[in-house]
Amino acid sequence: MAKTIGIVGARGHVGADLVRLIAAHPQFELAFVSSRELAGQKLADHIPEYAAKNPELRYSSPSHEELPGLGADAVVLALPNGKAADCVAAFDAVGVDPVVIDLSADYRFDDRWYYGLPELTRAQFHGQRRISNPGCYASAMQLAIAPLLNVLEGPVQCFGVSGYSGAGTTPSDKNDPDKLRDNLMPYALTGHLHEREVTRHLGHPVEFMPHVAPHFRGLTVTSNLHLERRFDREELVEHYHRHYDGEPLVRVTEDAPWVSSIAGQHHVDVGGFALSEDGRRVVVVSTLDNLLKGAATQALQNLNLAFGYDELSGIDAHPRPRP
Repeated sequence: MAKTIGIVGARGHVGADLVRLIAAHPQFELAFVSSRELAGQKLADHIPEYAAKNPELRYSSPSHEELPGLGADAVVLALPNGKAADCVAAFDAVGVDPVVIDLSADYRFDDRWYYGLPELTRAQFHGQRRISNPGCYASAMQLAIAPLLNVLEGPVQCFGVSGYSGAGTTPSDKNDPDKLRDNLMPYALTGHLHEREVTRHLGHPVEFMPHVAPHFRGLTVTSNLHLERRFDREELVEHYHRHYDGEPLVRVTEDAPWVSSIAGQHHVDVGGFALSEDGRRVVVVSTLDNLLKGAATQALQNLNLAFGYDELSGIDAHPRPRP
């Protein structure tokens, strides 16, 4: 019997990608999709991929108090930061306990919630029904840094560039194509939320400098790591292969990966591995699609984990070749 999923905040880029993933998932179907702006309109008119499962499903706009009565086995909160707590409180108030996946940052610092970066935290999942999805940049940074955590010396510096879909659909300078044209826009250069998130979950200081570029989707992070001892490149690359070769959604590459190759892909590329002359500084590049592995794909991994399905169910883990 299919498990039913509700999405709160389904109009955004991530919500739309999650609908497409659920459309292709053999065990999931949508119980509801909420959007104030699109309430009453057919989902299939906006996302044709879902028509085969339910051509009549319409966007709705339930209040927080109405959400528990909609009967979903899991609810994904695809809301801006600061908006999740009222939804969670509505379920708690009436003792209804679906799996809740929060895509915002609201519970990433709350130890009562499972922090769902499966490649690094899978062993910490013990049936929790409250799951916090990591940030997109935070996922790319952690996957680049984690294999060397035990030999790091000093803070890690990370320079990030994201497509403007990461700024959401609410109009701003950071998602204005005219202002981004021929431009690279720096922002939140100290104390960024993902800087604090990575520092907390890796237990090691990270310094993060984010930027927005004119492309729509995909991000790249260049991480500068100082090491306690000397490495040679062959040893370093082999170390990353040992860490990730059993992870279908992490690919270790000899060359520095391109952000243009990651759009529409479900995996993370980690590569480059440029060493300083003394072998004690390495620069690692990681790329991912901020809407997929940075959000919707990771949410689907966590939903699969929560219901005991194959973690990759509904996810095409085979990347397209680089153009």
